[in-house]
Amino acid sequence: MQKKVFGIIGCPVAHSLSPLMHNAAAAELKIPAVYVSFEVQPADLKKAISGMRALGIAGINVTVPHKEKVVPLLDCLDEQAKLIGAVNTITGKDGELIGSNTDGAGFIRSLKTAGFNPAGKNVAVIGAGGSSRSIAASLLLEGVAGITVVNRTPARGRKLVKLFGELGEISLAAAGSGDARSAIEESDLVVQTTPVGMKRSDPLPVKSVRFHEGQYVYDIIYAPERTRLLQKADKEGAKTVNGLGMLVYQGSESFRIWTGKRFPEKKVFGLLENFLARGK
Repeated sequence: MQKKVFGIIGCPVAHSLSPLMHNAAAAELKIPAVYVSFEVQPADLKKAISGMRALGIAGINVTVPHKEKVVPLLDCLDEQAKLIGAVNTITGKDGELIGSNTDGAGFIRSLKTAGFNPAGKNVAVIGAGGSSRSIAASLLLEGVAGITVVNRTPARGRKLVKLFGELGEISLAAAGSGDARSAIEESDLVVQTTPVGMKRSDPLPVKSVRFHEGQYVYDIIYAPERTRLLQKADKEGAKTVNGLGMLVYQGSESFRIWTGKRFPEKKVFGLLENFLARGK
């Protein structure tokens, strides 16, 4: 039987643990499939999607910086992807490419598993990219009291706020401003959605802020396990969560979309935790 090909596109993408977890899941369930990573420069995105069509690739995950730019290259979107305007999962089916977004569901499940119920809470979201879109929309649908988007680029931030204004209370604060600092320090939950922190030499994504007990700080980065932001939040008494749970839960939903099978989440968590521990 010919193996189905799945994969992930992004730039950079070499750090991704998606191939490790999806290949382990396929092996566990004896599914004839292989999952590989494809480094795709932004200028080559259109060609990459054409290649997916030509090669009959069954499914692709999409990561930074392609989640929004890939949308017009697809044939149709599911309801969640339409709402968010960003895609992290593409399925090849009957000659069409269908875009989905499982990031928000993965994030909310991870957040609740960590013991935080977002309903009625105030949230600061750092960043305004594709991941921020899915997270902000999902939090608003969960009934948060309000979201402040903290972003360096005002136009990008305003676009996100305008997009989701009808879903609930959402506003913008310029990164580094007094308003941003107040929003972060007074929030119940801080979510860091940018790539800043993936390199150990990266600066803190926010400066001159202090976290506190009772506050949750969630960084969607999972490698390194403890970014500088999470280390700072730990020292100042906040509860911290990294992006491993979001990675596994969004991957679990992508896997279900592609195969109709139940993802072996417990096994995958153990595999990834051991892998990350060896890399310390």
